[in-house]
Amino acid sequence: MKTAFNFSRRGPDYVAEELVSVLSERTSFEFKPLFLLVLANLRARNAASGGEDMLRLRAYEKLQGLVLAGAVAKTGKEYKGVAAGLARYTAAAAEATARLVVRRAALA
Repeated sequence: MKTAFNFSRRGPDYVAEELVSVLSERTSFEFKPLFLLVLANLRARNAASGGEDMLRLRAYEKLQGLVLAGAVAKTGKEYKGVAAGLARYTAAAAEATARLVVRRAALA
């Protein structure tokens, strides 16, 4: 099982954040309803960039990464968040964001 999460240096990963927030609800989702919720949340935050097809591919890739890391359990075609794994992801994402903020402040 993969334990390290990969974060880009470009900034916060809104797609992964929304996936984690929706999957934290203790409800099982198939991919299509899950993606529609994530898309609606991203549009509400004005964070949906690129085309919907590309966003769907990015969301699926992020979801599979969360499954491999143990943050999400896949049963058949349904995905459900694992509380301990999502907590690890949230902590790692917060740490990566803090490092990015410090690095940007040092450059300014």
